[in-house]
Amino acid sequence: MAVDVSMPVLVVDDYNTMIRIIRNLLKQLGFEHIDDAADGSAALEKMRERKYGLVISDWNMEPMTGYDLLKEIRADPNLSEVPFIMITAESKTENVIAAKKAGVSNYIVKPFNAQTLQSKIEAVFGEPVAVTTPADA
Repeated sequence: MAVDVSMPVLVVDDYNTMIRIIRNLLKQLGFEHIDDAADGSAALEKMRERKYGLVISDWNMEPMTGYDLLKEIRADPNLSEVPFIMITAESKTENVIAAKKAGVSNYIVKPFNAQTLQSKIEAVFGEPVAVTTPADA
């Protein structure tokens, strides 16, 4: 089995350039259905309207941080099972511990590349991402 790249993925970041970078990396890995939100509250709204297979969120956002979003998701019985990968520019141990306690599925420190993203997604799902290269298409 491989990770289902047809599942919808939600990218949450208040920085448009970062959303574009993550979207492009996900597309390189074969993901097709990628939505985005500019902060945690916008992400929560989208998650209540559509079922996502994965959330990739920045930590530092206003008015609702990725950490607050994670806590809200884990507290909501309808959303609590959604895999959640946190992205941050800071590798502070206390942040990693706080995110783990809040139920984060995995953690990525910027900067990162497609291989890092792929390995973190594979670790979350326990199966490989079937990357499609142009030669396979």
